[in-house]
Amino acid sequence: MTASDQPRPHSPGDAFVPEYRLPDWYLDHATPPADPAPVAWHSVDNPAIDFAARCRMCAAAEVAPVTIRAHLGLLVWMRGQALDGPWCRKCGTSLIRKYSTRTLCLGWWSPLSLLIAAPAVLVANARAYLQIRRLPPPVPLPGHPQPDPGKPILLRPRAYVALIPVATLLWLLTAALGSLT
Repeated sequence: MTASDQPRPHSPGDAFVPEYRLPDWYLDHATPPADPAPVAWHSVDNPAIDFAARCRMCAAAEVAPVTIRAHLGLLVWMRGQALDGPWCRKCGTSLIRKYSTRTLCLGWWSPLSLLIAAPAVLVANARAYLQIRRLPPPVPLPGHPQPDPGKPILLRPRAYVALIPVATLLWLLTAALGSLT
């Protein structure tokens, strides 16, 4: 048997039709759709959804426009991070816990960070958390997963690294005050 003798899957003489054609009785009685190309409500191409006013991670509608910050105090210089957005309750809580824990662990290792920058970032994140906490539970769009908020900040071991520079500062202050008397 040669290649030309083998049957082709979609030859014109086949009974198989590769496309579905609506029956004539249906076409005679069907009303045409008002919109020939409707878009699903959760589609990315749907112009009715304004993604600028939705959560940046899960596209939930109930959001707060807050900035979440982190601060890294290195021995000589400092580095800050900020995530602007509208955030829903679950995504915002997750990011605030992550960035505040990072600040508590790595934000105290320069003198200016210890006194000014790290406490300012933690206060800013606390304000952002108060705004996010007031939001209702989010309903994300299909296909947009939400992160797990994880443990609260005080249950994360990395948060207690901040006690090292704070205890050192208190020890230096008491030693300096003790030498004056």
